[in-house]
Amino acid sequence: MILLKAVEYRDGDTTLEGILGSDDGVSGKRPGVLVIHDWWGVGPYVEKRVEQLATLGYVALAADIYGKRVRPATMGEAAEFANHYKANRSLLRSRAYAGLKALKDNASVNIKSIAAIGYCFGGTAVLELARSGADVAGFVSFHGGLETPTPDDAKNIRGKVLVLHGADDPIVPSPEVLAFQDEMRKAHVDWQMIIYGGAVHSFTNPGAGHEPSTGAAYNEKADKRSWQAMKTFFQEVFENIGK
Repeated sequence: MILLKAVEYRDGDTTLEGILGSDDGVSGKRPGVLVIHDWWGVGPYVEKRVEQLATLGYVALAADIYGKRVRPATMGEAAEFANHYKANRSLLRSRAYAGLKALKDNASVNIKSIAAIGYCFGGTAVLELARSGADVAGFVSFHGGLETPTPDDAKNIRGKVLVLHGADDPIVPSPEVLAFQDEMRKAHVDWQMIIYGGAVHSFTNPGAGHEPSTGAAYNEKADKRSWQAMKTFFQEVFENIGK
């Protein structure tokens, strides 16, 4: 049976509240997956992903970057919150680290088998977590922002990196993609990128609508293909996991 529950933890003086998912029918320690939300914060979409990961046998924690009960109500608020953390990468990294610690503190998690995934804003956060030198086996960005003010920090990346990107994403355009690839090459990171034709931003989220001309839209094929790519990536980065 999949169990989902709210988990409260802290980053300094700030109280955060994430969602923890696990299968209570699985015993022993398991790989853990940190999930970082899009610009809407912790909500139904990221909860669904946590549940899916728990169904695969992982212990998953949706990290809370914004703070307990801090949930945008409008697109304007969502953009404001996301931009605040994008402009303060040290704070963004700190919040991601707090979530990582909360995941590792779970007694069911094998702390040597940890991955981190993120969506849109969360993809940006996951890559910043990687650049900070976090002890994580693999990092996955789903249609996330790729730019960083500190590209030289890529030399700190300890795990493998998978970027899943929409070929027609106007929010993360080709120059940003090329700069990211150059950053990875210069730092000799073990990285890979899969680009989905016809996909724009937010291609995994049905809540983004179905009109690509807006720049953000759901793409069922890219959603399914990217989820499968993540599962294959996990087979590589986690030892003795038969998923």
